Amino acid sequence: MAKTIAEINQKIKQGKAVVVTAEEVIDIAREKGVSKAAEEIDVVTTGTFSPMCSSGLFLNIGHSTPRIKFGGGKVYLNDVPAYTGLAAMDIFLGATALPDDDPRNKIYPGEFRYGGGHIIEELAAGKDIRLEAIAYGTDCYPRRKLETWININDINNAILFNIRNAYQNYEVGVNLSDRMIYTYMGVLKPELGNANYCTSGQLSPLLNDPYYKAIGIGTKIFLGGGVGYVAWHGTQHNPDVPRGDNGVPKEPAGALAVIGDLKQMNPEWLVGTSMLGYGCTLTVGIGIPIPVLSEEILRYTTVTDAEIFAPIIDYSEAYPKMKAGNLGEVSYAELKSGHIKIQRKDVPTASLSSYYKAQEIANILKGWIEKGEFLLTEPAAPLPGAESGITIKPLKERPVME
Repeated sequence: MAKTIAEINQKIKQGKAVVVTAEEVIDIAREKGVSKAAEEIDVVTTGTFSPMCSSGLFLNIGHSTPRIKFGGGKVYLNDVPAYTGLAAMDIFLGATALPDDDPRNKIYPGEFRYGGGHIIEELAAGKDIRLEAIAYGTDCYPRRKLETWININDINNAILFNIRNAYQNYEVGVNLSDRMIYTYMGVLKPELGNANYCTSGQLSPLLNDPYYKAIGIGTKIFLGGGVGYVAWHGTQHNPDVPRGDNGVPKEPAGALAVIGDLKQMNPEWLVGTSMLGYGCTLTVGIGIPIPVLSEEILRYTTVTDAEIFAPIIDYSEAYPKMKAGNLGEVSYAELKSGHIKIQRKDVPTASLSSYYKAQEIANILKGWIEKGEFLLTEPAAPLPGAESGITIKPLKERPVME
């Protein structure tokens, strides 16, 4: 059997499309078989809600009287610096940006109570943000200082543009050292005191489309509670990694760059997050519909937590020093059980990603499609993958000047 996105969209408009979540499709395929399920189901929805540091916001504030040129100057939003190397009124706020006076890890471990991710959440919530700007002045932009309040309802543009989101699988973080360590995988207790992981497993978008056959550049998605699009492959996108027989990567692989209008988003799905001893970030909600264009695509969406494996990495030595190898592999079913075995030791597990929220996102997206409020898009181009003929070089160790 074969379907097209145009045919599926027609069924959506008529209210006849069969839409299920990536969790629901597992039991349906078991009961009816993959072939029958592929004939009946039109769309499978996925979801993830996780910290995603490579996120940020482009803002165009609008002109003051007299005019001021932000470019080349300094701009602070609630004391958090924004990047000004753009045009007169365009700035970029990164999710991990910190106020200049934040002590960072001088008082170890630093608390990182407030940063760029928190401002993005507050803007999405409609809160007023204090803006301070210092400029060098030009004939056409004579003003040299500006202090004002901005609100998302008043500014020209607020474009969320995240250059690496929805990572396809990720490592399990542990700590072999004899001291507590503080990482982007959370607090890791000494001597294998805990193990942290960070995807939604069987609901995660790219784990349901391991070879990027359905998700591509231009795919319309749920982003931060509103509508967004896949803009490009994410930074560090690396499809050329070991995979299981089901195509699922056994280590970090693909990633997505995504874009959308913050004015349409909801702070429930964009949450400023403080990570003890590490920094600030933004927890992002993403949901991607997978059109069932073939039996093969449907088969990929039936992947279960028991069939998704991740490497266990020591973040006290191996990760920071880029040492090869791991401490073994573990399935998401084992991770979600609450305990795993590492070096014959029983280790408690915890997730930085909310599976409950991922379920919510998949169901919200399902509801939008069933109501005819969300149509699918035809990708303008495929993501680089194993069959695309495009090679993406993975991140490598670089020589360091002593």
